[in-house]
Amino acid sequence: MSSSPPGWYRDPSYPLTERWWDGTAWTDHRRQPEQPVPPVLRPGPPARGPGRTKVVALAAAGAVLAAGAVTGGVLLLGGGGDGDGGQGTRTASTSPAPDPDGSDSPTPTKPATGSPTGDPTVVVDDLNGITFPIPDGWEDGDGSAEDDAVLVTDDGLYDCPGDNGLCRRGTVVSRTVTGSSETSPKVLAENDIEDAADDAYDRDELDRRPYNGITGHEVVGSGSVAVAGRAGYYVRWRVTTGAGPGGYVQSLVFPSSSGSEAPVLVRFAVDAGEDGPPVDDIDEIVEGIRAVGDTDADADADGGVGSSLGPS
Repeated sequence: MSSSPPGWYRDPSYPLTERWWDGTAWTDHRRQPEQPVPPVLRPGPPARGPGRTKVVALAAAGAVLAAGAVTGGVLLLGGGGDGDGGQGTRTASTSPAPDPDGSDSPTPTKPATGSPTGDPTVVVDDLNGITFPIPDGWEDGDGSAEDDAVLVTDDGLYDCPGDNGLCRRGTVVSRTVTGSSETSPKVLAENDIEDAADDAYDRDELDRRPYNGITGHEVVGSGSVAVAGRAGYYVRWRVTTGAGPGGYVQSLVFPSSSGSEAPVLVRFAVDAGEDGPPVDDIDEIVEGIRAVGDTDADADADGGVGSSLGPS
């Protein structure tokens, strides 16, 4: 299954549901499959003369029944293509379950993005059951080149100060922690911060060094924090780089409020200097994270989203 990308697939243990494959192993996230849209049958042509009315009506009825039977067979068997190419992968009945031996690599259903309520001020992470606020100067990360980005700065890209390439001044990435039995937010955040810094300011996917590498770092913050009513932990570094002003990197971990309560990892990276976004944007985003369906009043009742839980 190593060749299958992360996505929603038919659950091999219970085919009536879909289950999230993280690219390496099955997670505990499940959902009901989306239902296919029933076909719309067109009426038959009108009769041309009174003597042929019954014959034409019977022929049209037979054609409609035959078309319905063929269409139903296609839906039940999962065969046939879809004209727009994209909607077919969203239908659970046409998405085969991944083969553990890696011989089958189906196309996954892309997780839903945006707000189910149409609220333009938040971004929804359906997989982890949380929403992120969109501060001034930021936008939805859907469609950006950054993997798993939920938020990116809205001023576009700029020429990296080191190796050739394009850089962005701020990103927020949300992931589910998998492949580890560790569940402590503190341990997970402390173990992740170095990787988060390297991914943001050391080498990119093409092994280039957009900022000529990291030359040093300073821990500028760490501690317990309440996120979406759950007890989490964060670590923040100020990194210096061989080229450019460097930046701030933060790893935040907290339990999901849905499903198996798997740990959620949120990484922040913002450039330092006058061209970078305010560092306070990180705190604003953390304080605004909510469980899907929660309101500000719900968050306050849970103890205050983003508020400190005391010394670590």
